[in-house]
Amino acid sequence: MPLNFTWPNNSKLAVSLVVNVEEGAEENVNDGDPRPDPVDELQVVMKKGRNFGNETNYQYGIRAGAPRILKLLSDYNINATFTAAALALERAPELTKEIIRNQHEVCAHGYRWAHQHWMDETKERDFIVKAKESIKKTTGKYPSGWLSRYVLTENTRKILTEEGYLYHMDDYSDDFPRWDIVDGKAIVISPYALDTNDMKMWIDASYTPDNWCKYLIDTFEWLYKESNTVSPRIMSIGVHLRIIGRPGRINALKKFLEHVKRYDGVWFGTRHEIAEAFEKQIPRPISINK
Repeated sequence: MPLNFTWPNNSKLAVSLVVNVEEGAEENVNDGDPRPDPVDELQVVMKKGRNFGNETNYQYGIRAGAPRILKLLSDYNINATFTAAALALERAPELTKEIIRNQHEVCAHGYRWAHQHWMDETKERDFIVKAKESIKKTTGKYPSGWLSRYVLTENTRKILTEEGYLYHMDDYSDDFPRWDIVDGKAIVISPYALDTNDMKMWIDASYTPDNWCKYLIDTFEWLYKESNTVSPRIMSIGVHLRIIGRPGRINALKKFLEHVKRYDGVWFGTRHEIAEAFEKQIPRPISINK
């Protein structure tokens, strides 16, 4: 990277807050799925039939979790990236309006919150295009980024470049973006992170909000030091409406934001803004421009 690389506002560390919107797009027999979604804080895995309890747990994210998260972001004047399963936005129009009204970014997280690793290229392209068109319809803009549910395929990035996506988040290899070239076309790889994700609290009851908050602060302070002594960095934090939006967890995120706001030289950017800043200072390789 250029020795003089900085994020906007002359910052060395970019903090990316990613809010996953999956509720209403998860597996459900009412939508023709063979079983209910297995990702369940109740830890009741059903092979058939409706899991009514888990359905209401997801609904909590839309009804109660989302307003808390949106208010917290507004209180701290932070624009986040909402990685949204397109169907979830279709089914929650009021939430979609609030996301747009507060000038947050919407990144595509599939049409459904569904696995795509089993799809052939044709099915995956249909899945990606359907999400893209749906988000354009609900938000007024095409998404510029993509995040899969856990696993991408060998065709994912190829399809994304052909469909005009600017960046791709299915990567955990670094704390800074890079270019990837697929069939002569470039896309920004904007790494995500699992260790700072609030899902840790959903799958392990012993992992408390205090544990999570301390881990975020420790991560931030290490990256802050590196960004000012070695090279610029990104800190990625992933949260979910139905997880961090709970009253016993939301304060952990608040404490972290309060901590970060005490530091100079930190920029909160959406994934689209991060990709644009990266592209501006590290342009697409000339040899692949068309």
